[in-house]
Formats: sequence, C-alpha cells, structure tokens
Amino acid sequence: MKKILCSLVVLFCIACLTGCGKETKKTVLDKLSDKIEKTNGYKLEAEMELINNEDSYKYDVTVSYEKNDNFRVSLRNQSNNHEQIILKNDDGVYVLTPTLNKSFKFQSKWPYNNSQSYLYQSVLEDMKNDKNLTMSKKGSNYIFTSTVNYKNNASLTHQEVVVDKNLNIKKVTVYDTDENAQIKVSFNSIDMNAKFDDDYFVLEQNMQTISNEEDTTSRNTMQEISDLEEAVYPMYLPEGTYLETEKTVDLDEGSRIILTFAGETPFMLVEEPALKEDEMLVIPTSGDLDLFRDSVAIVDETSVNFVSDGVEYYLVSSDMSSEELVNVAKSISVMPVNK
Repeated sequence: MKKILCSLVVLFCIACLTGCGKETKKTVLDKLSDKIEKTNGYKLEAEMELINNEDSYKYDVTVSYEKNDNFRVSLRNQSNNHEQIILKNDDGVYVLTPTLNKSFKFQSKWPYNNSQSYLYQSVLEDMKNDKNLTMSKKGSNYIFTSTVNYKNNASLTHQEVVVDKNLNIKKVTVYDTDENAQIKVSFNSIDMNAKFDDDYFVLEQNMQTISNEEDTTSRNTMQEISDLEEAVYPMYLPEGTYLETEKTVDLDEGSRIILTFAGETPFMLVEEPALKEDEMLVIPTSGDLDLFRDSVAIVDETSVNFVSDGVEYYLVSSDMSSEELVNVAKSISVMPVNK
C-alpha cells in the first residue's frame, strides 16, 4: 500500500512540474505585458523593410521609450541615409526632418491609434485585442498570429510575431489579404533598463543634435533637388480620373509644379523642392502619421503631405478617402501618365 501511495505522489509531482513548465497563450502575453509595464525605459535597434509592389525600402530603426509615454523613433533610410524622427513628449507629437530644419507638430493619440510594427507596446496591444489570437511553438520560439489596425491601408490584415524564450519580440511580419508580406521588422537588440538624459525627448535638443550630425551626403542631396525641372507623376489613378493641367510657378528658389487631375475623382498634386529653413520651423498640423515608401507622411481626411528624395509633395482632394489618397501618393513615380 505504501509503495502504491508513493508511486501516486511521484506521478502527481511529475504532472505538476510538467504543467508548470508549459507556457500558454495567456501566460506568455501576461509576462510580455508585465515586462513592458515594469520597465522605466527601453531602447531597441531594428531593421525594417517596407514592400510596395516590386519596390522595397529598408530602414535602420532606433526606438527609445521612457515611462509616462515619452517616445523617440529614429527612421534612417538605408539607401540615402535620410533620417526622420517621430518624437512624443508632454507637449505633443512631432515629425522631425532635421535636414530641412523643420518639424510638424500635432495633437495625436499616436502610437495607440494605429498599428506600429516597430513598437513593442503597439505589437502587444494588437495581440491582446485579437480574440482569435493563435500561438504555436517552433523550437524555443513562440509564434503568434493576430489582426492589425492600419487605418489608411485596409489591405494589411494580420501579423506574425516571433517571441523568443526570454520573452523578447524578435520579428514582426505584416501581411495583406493575399498573404503577401508588406512590412518586415527584425529586432536586433533591446535594453529593457535604458536610461536617458533629461533633455533626450525635448524637441529643440533633438533638432540641434541631429542637425549637427548631418552628413555631407544629405546636404548634397538637398542641394541637387533645389531646382525641380520636371513633374513627378502618380502611376495609379482612380477610375475615370485623368491629368487635366500641368502648371509651373517660379519661386524665389526653384519652382513649384501644380498638377490638376479631373474626372470622376478629381484631386490636385503640388510638388516643390524641399529646401532647408534658415531657422527651426515648427508647423502645427492635423491628421495622423503614416509610414510608407521612404518617408513619414502626414495624412488627414483630405490630404497627404510628405518629402521624398528632396521633393515635397502635397496631395489634396475632397472627393477621395484617406486610404485612396495614400494609394495615389504611394504610386508617385518619375514615369509620366497619359493626359
């Protein structure tokens, strides 16, 4: 009898140990959440690839986070070394373009109003909000699949998130409805105990520091585009829409090109050289941030504004949805469209 009792006790202990060692979807999510909530700050390095049809754009990404919702996201384009910064502090949200000595300021709920594949908090929030979240195990990694929330791109529907045994997010891949990967983020390193100087998240300090570090390549790029000689056209047009007029206006420096599109879905596209301001310029604006192509764009219900390869683009229409405006903006190319 004693032998039987001892055997039962041993089996019970083994069962308990086995059960305790098995992570469930809930326990992994809870531990990830706890890890973020307990940190006073983190800093991570990542590489991000944005895929647009046959083109792809690669960024070096550095994310700095400090408790009480201070964020600093550096996005450096690998092809031209052009850097933009998304900064969030107590004063608001900014998009900084140091090479132009210019920043846009807006009151926004970023980063919580849209999926952000390079931010731990956003990726985790998408996972927690999906009632149909799935988790599988591959080697020592946990593989999650969840829905995403890209307001200006409904074709992006879900993401695959790879979490390692130390509960670090290692990779995020965002897919469209056809299962094509559109965004790929690989996290190279993360410091969950990062500390920052008092002025690290201050606007003026960031503009001054990055401007001082601005390299010759960036300055030469801006100088070369100071004279815009030819229009740059969108390759995608809504059905029944066509280029009606093209007008060039001389400016003190360079020229401005105004393209007017008529038809069922009319819109206007304004292009001009993106010139550096003599003094730091802060432009209050409305709308949300959207990352596409090689730039951070500002998108609202009727317009899209962004800088690409030294040219500033402003696309406006009262007859198009913000998603369709973004689709047109993403298609802008040097190849002409038929009039």
